[in-house]
Amino acid sequence: MKKIKQKTHKASAKKFQVRNSGSVKFKRPGANHNTVGYSTKRMRKLRKASNLSSADAKRLARIIDMMR
Repeated sequence: MKKIKQKTHKASAKKFQVRNSGSVKFKRPGANHNTVGYSTKRMRKLRKASNLSSADAKRLARIIDMMR
C-alpha cells in the first residue's frame, strides 16, 4: 500500500517563510493600496517583515513542516 502524504497548503506556503532558526516570517497585510489615510509610523511598520508568534506557529505546525 502507498503511504498517504500530507500536501503543502499552497496559500500558506506563499504567505509564510520558515527561517533556519525555526521561526516563521511573514509580511504584514494592508500596505499595497488605499493607504492614503495611514500615518507614516504605520506605513513604516507595514514595510517590515514580522515573526509569527510561537502559539500560531504551533497551530500551523503541520503546514509549516511540509514547507521545509
